[in-house]
Amino acid sequence: MADTDPQLKLLRRQYLQLFEPDFLAWPHPQLLRRSDAQAWLFKHLFDQSRNPRLPPERYQLRVLRPLVARIEKAIQDPDEDEISDDLMGRIGALMTHGVPSEFETMKERAYVTFTCLHESRPSANTDGGIDDEEPTITLLERRNLISGSRTTGHRTWEAALHLGSYLLTDSGQDLIRGKSVLELGAGTGFLAILCAKHLGARRVATTDGDEAVVDYLKENLALNEVDDDKLVTARTLWWGDELQGTWVEQACSSDPFDIVIGADITYDKVAITALVQTLRQLFQMRPHLQVIIAGVIRNADTFQTFQDECSRLDFTVEEIMFAAKPMREQTSLFYAAAVPIKILSITSQN
Repeated sequence: MADTDPQLKLLRRQYLQLFEPDFLAWPHPQLLRRSDAQAWLFKHLFDQSRNPRLPPERYQLRVLRPLVARIEKAIQDPDEDEISDDLMGRIGALMTHGVPSEFETMKERAYVTFTCLHESRPSANTDGGIDDEEPTITLLERRNLISGSRTTGHRTWEAALHLGSYLLTDSGQDLIRGKSVLELGAGTGFLAILCAKHLGARRVATTDGDEAVVDYLKENLALNEVDDDKLVTARTLWWGDELQGTWVEQACSSDPFDIVIGADITYDKVAITALVQTLRQLFQMRPHLQVIIAGVIRNADTFQTFQDECSRLDFTVEEIMFAAKPMREQTSLFYAAAVPIKILSITSQN
């Protein structure tokens, strides 16, 4: 297809992000029955020889079944239109050799690919490839796992995707381009990779308090080819610990941080005091630092506790007004927006 239909690209973006099949934006029946559209879908969604980082086989089957059913329903003249042999062959292969159980799939790490379209250039290809290539981040995630240590760092959460959407606007990218960035509570590394790979950050130090999460984070950096220590470093950082005499102080001396980012790191009241103490030390090292924190307001009292702790230390807290789009209007970085998500800008008054 010379010019790929936007409906096909939207479906691919949702599929590669492991979007719930019940809510996929299916292309129009007139498009689905076209042989070139079916060939494109097989090539970009199901052809293992071309795509080594496809979603898990169980998820593929959950998408293939309704896709084939929709194509079958769309066909008006069986003599002229038919279902792609490649699509039928793939569904047959998956059903023949069997797919892992839901329980087994939950335990395994899976490739999740996020399409990172700049708001003012929604169709632009910043990767320099052919038309069908788009700027992406691919992560290995355990999307249904919260470990025994209660870490949530094995998947990318809504606030990170919301903050990522903001950073992909003109005003958001201005915060990152050419800057030295410190990320707190990085988890899978989505935001760090976004800053380094697509937003033009000068340097990124990405941190988490769980050593196992940091190890997985390093794998994701390598997966996205941003594991050059001169560009991105991944380290363990415990909130509340003394920062003087550590790599953080050394980094602030050699290449001072311009901005600190974090997403979904204000959900635990127990950790909030330690988090704010870490921000206080960072402001002492870098008085003009800007901190950008995004959080899903699952518990209003907990989020208010974070803001109160910031006010107690005389931080200036301002909300960045950036509304999440309803899911049906999202064209990349898909996430639930039913629960409010806020982005705060925090600076020091001193």
